[in-house]
Amino acid sequence: MPVSKTLTYPSARHASQLYCAAEDNLARAEKILGVRLVTRDDWLKLDGPAETVARAEEFFSLLNTGRAQGLAYRTPDFLRLLDLYARDDGTALRSLINDPVVIATRRKSIVPKTLGQKLYLQAIQRNPVVFGIGPAGTGKTYLAMAAAISALLKNQVQRIILTRPAVEAGETLGFLPGDLREKILPYLRPLYDALHDMLDAADVTALSEKGVIEIAPLAYMRGRTLANAYIILDEAQNTTPEQMMMFLTRLGDESRMIVTGDITQIDLPRAKVSGLVQAPRILRNIPGIDFHHFTPADVVRHPLVQKILEAYEQAKNGEPNGPHA
Repeated sequence: MPVSKTLTYPSARHASQLYCAAEDNLARAEKILGVRLVTRDDWLKLDGPAETVARAEEFFSLLNTGRAQGLAYRTPDFLRLLDLYARDDGTALRSLINDPVVIATRRKSIVPKTLGQKLYLQAIQRNPVVFGIGPAGTGKTYLAMAAAISALLKNQVQRIILTRPAVEAGETLGFLPGDLREKILPYLRPLYDALHDMLDAADVTALSEKGVIEIAPLAYMRGRTLANAYIILDEAQNTTPEQMMMFLTRLGDESRMIVTGDITQIDLPRAKVSGLVQAPRILRNIPGIDFHHFTPADVVRHPLVQKILEAYEQAKNGEPNGPHA
């Protein structure tokens, strides 16, 4: 039996933000949820069978709850969450929204946008060593950086160390022009970009000058013990097993490590095994080490990126180190 339900919000702007003020998004929601949607000013009216209207009401209620927690929706986010809700009986989206994980940094609060991102952050909170493995655009490095900055601001650690292998230069940077900073900057630029998204530029400069935030190639970690620090190894698919072991054994007292990488984007010579491919087989049974695997469903870039990744996954030819970029 058809029913109608009208959802009312504090303002017209508040209502339109839930579907990104895009009529196409409402049309998509109508098709997925099986209801008719009409919106005017500060209200959204749902018409359809009682069961589907109840589901649609829950979906928009969850969006509203997420918005109150700090989620700012763009059209890709709306479509992603709509598909997530439609994928099962709503369990995944309810879990994502109703049990929030919020990472506070100086410039913004960061909320996971997918269930995979949330489980990743929960693993980071529980374990001293976490591996985040998965395709580009899933937030592996960004969320790791957010967790590190939040821990620093709460005085849970005294410093942050960010590193990645400069594999394109073979970690022999001497032939490149400029001083050390100029030599390594092209390889570490993505880490700086994430820092500036979460901290004011003056804070990044001051903390870097004081050594509270250190960004360096992986080769510079050799021979050190890193205590009371948050240590992130990015692009770990480009480490050899020897480099991975060297990095992991730098772990000191009161420190935490996050290792991120995409095993489909290995730049090592084909004869070399990736340390990120090997690590899960060797370390999987050690308490305190957690392996989180992202999927294309966790991609938070343009929706086409997810489809591109899925297409490449289907075409993968089974090379032990994955296709080389």
